[in-house]
Amino acid sequence: MSQRVIVENVCLDIPIIDPNKSFRSTLKNRYIGGSINTYNNEIVSIAALKDISFTLNSKDRLGLIGHNGAGKTTLLSVLAGIYKPVKGLIKFEGRVTPLFNSAPGIDMDDTGIENIRTIGMYLGMTKSEIEEKTPEIIEFTELEDYINLPLRTYSSGMVARLGFAVATAIRPEILLLDEGITVGDHRFAAKARERVTSFYDSIDVLICASHSNELLRGLCNKGLLLEHGKVKMYGEIDAVIDAYMSSEEVVA
Repeated sequence: MSQRVIVENVCLDIPIIDPNKSFRSTLKNRYIGGSINTYNNEIVSIAALKDISFTLNSKDRLGLIGHNGAGKTTLLSVLAGIYKPVKGLIKFEGRVTPLFNSAPGIDMDDTGIENIRTIGMYLGMTKSEIEEKTPEIIEFTELEDYINLPLRTYSSGMVARLGFAVATAIRPEILLLDEGITVGDHRFAAKARERVTSFYDSIDVLICASHSNELLRGLCNKGLLLEHGKVKMYGEIDAVIDAYMSSEEVVA
């Protein structure tokens, strides 16, 4: 069955509880996403997202574009169910996998094998899927006997390889991705690039937030430009990126 994402007039307000004067002053002088809602001169909430709408069909890849605080990660969090919108409709036709961290739930005191199970469950894999994928994941990591040792005995590169191998073993129908998937080990890079390409090719619908225009041009066919929690432009990815880069509102 073909996957689909429908988002209609989604709004999100983030309440501010008993803000003090210095906090109000800080908010007013920061370049943040969304507008500030006040009552009797007191800040009561921030309109983090306002009337966000788009529809994605099978094989659509949407890049979320905008300055820091524009609402990219907030929108991903709403789509993932972390925040509940105050208004609007979100409908998914297909299984949704949020991937905001390549190694969610990682425990440095657990072994590599134990972490494969934990990360897999966090990413929505079933027990049978994890068991089926475990030999492939172990082989790809090249960790050999270390796979049965606690992660605190690993180098940072070894931990990254393990998280990367599990994250790219999933086959999501609809993927919510923050920044993209990379691995820091230079020797491992060529092998990792091939796996990443295969991983992205297997996704039916992708929604990706990133500051890398190169990544978004390579992955996406559509773009959504956000500014202060509102849609400034929605359309073909190259046109949206070009509009963002030429805008005087861009903040490095």
